[in-house]
Amino acid sequence: MADHMHAHTPDEVLAGRGQPPREPVTDPTLGIAIDHPEPGQEPRHRLVTIGDSLTHGFQSGAVFNTDLSYPAIIAHELGSGSDFRFPVYPGYGGLPLNIELLLRELQERFGTDLDWWEVPLALFHARKFLDEVEDYWERGPGSVVPQLNAINHNLSVYGWDLRDVLEKSAKICQDAIATPTDNLLRQTVENNGDRAALRVLPSSTVDRGGTMTLLSAARRLGEDRSDGSGHGIETLIVFLGANNALQTVTQLRVEWSDEGYDDLERKKAYTVWNPVHFKDELRQVAAQVRQIAARHVIWCTVPHVTIPPIARGIGGKTAPGSRYFPYYTRPWIDDDTFDHVIHPHITGQQAEDVDRAIDLYNDAITDHVRAARTAGADWFLMDTAGLLDRLASRRYMKDMTARPPWWRPYQLPPQLQALAPEPTSRFITSDGTRRTGGGLFSLDGVHPTTIAYGIVAQELINVMLTAGVRFRHSDGSARTAPVMVDFERLIRRDTLVNQPPGNLDATLDILAWAQSALGLLKRTLYFRV
Repeated sequence: MADHMHAHTPDEVLAGRGQPPREPVTDPTLGIAIDHPEPGQEPRHRLVTIGDSLTHGFQSGAVFNTDLSYPAIIAHELGSGSDFRFPVYPGYGGLPLNIELLLRELQERFGTDLDWWEVPLALFHARKFLDEVEDYWERGPGSVVPQLNAINHNLSVYGWDLRDVLEKSAKICQDAIATPTDNLLRQTVENNGDRAALRVLPSSTVDRGGTMTLLSAARRLGEDRSDGSGHGIETLIVFLGANNALQTVTQLRVEWSDEGYDDLERKKAYTVWNPVHFKDELRQVAAQVRQIAARHVIWCTVPHVTIPPIARGIGGKTAPGSRYFPYYTRPWIDDDTFDHVIHPHITGQQAEDVDRAIDLYNDAITDHVRAARTAGADWFLMDTAGLLDRLASRRYMKDMTARPPWWRPYQLPPQLQALAPEPTSRFITSDGTRRTGGGLFSLDGVHPTTIAYGIVAQELINVMLTAGVRFRHSDGSARTAPVMVDFERLIRRDTLVNQPPGNLDATLDILAWAQSALGLLKRTLYFRV
């Protein structure tokens, strides 16, 4: 198969073509033992996280249920949920556009079946909803940023890559928000990512100059020591890098980074970072993380972006035992209707190249953890890429010939196994009354559902237990290992799993309509998430 991007594909990626997939790391210590004294008194800030949308709590096109992000779930199980500080996004389902809320609005107005004569009315109602969302965040109550007297513990912003974390501050975000315009043809919350960031970054009561980054805010928390241990933070989780490759599937466009990859404006042209550039950015992030006084640091690897159902593989696998399909396109386009001339897509070779680049990103993250542990730092690795690989339905679960020797299916918690049907990584669908498929990814096809965030939380809790972190009940008494996430609580809160929108015969049908009529993905996913 010809690769029209061959001339721009990095040499390091080309050299890896045809190689087996990276084997996940199962030992968070990398086999390197660390000598350290008994922990003693717990630091004041038990959990701090630095990340992007996957840590922010983004799902179904918006950040809204931040009390159900994986950091908030971990804090709940730590017994310190009431002390865990995170940003909130009240009103109209959060930022930038809550697809679930929009679909439920349409279902309430028009029912689960949309007749042909109702389509213009549905379009009018949807545009009215989008206009109300825009007004709320640009000119209404949502435009007022709350002034906080303390730094958030969840320091994560959807859409941010490594350079954003290194450089962006409240002042930069505020300067980027121009006077909003009420554009009837482009009803999108302008600068929605900057607006979201202003609720995460320290406010002027803490950061008078507005110059603190997520990293310097975490460093300030590390300096807030309540004992003589030298650590203001007990556990710091760093989960970054997805946005250095994610736009290849949200935009279905592969554009390798080049000059200007480290410039806030010029980097917007790229959808995937050359591994050399990623390593340079990562080196700078890791250097600043080393300056944060945290007792334990957990680094998460970057998940393969071709596994989430936002990009659907078309046709049979490219060869027996291959992980890849000839083309990847939107999830509502099936094999019979796909036309590579008119439908947006990336090729199977491009998908393999992007995955190979992510493997190299993760090797670099692993190397930093290894070097830190060798030097005596209590750093750990949580291989989220391996976790997602073990949940991949079409890549491995349904194709035994593509499974590498190390692959084993991920064992879902009993509470999730008991759900009917059992949740999978396929796109969530319904028959009008109940979920008929999927369940691990939300309606944007990229971000986890609440129960899937619970899975991420559980895996990180397991690493924290390895580090010696003590978990407590709400009354302060100690919990004994194993510490299990309360999945029954998460199931009750997960509206997509309990009762997904039943519009039309399947959720994919109305998403296809909404994309065609409203440009839904452009409003929610074309900007890095």
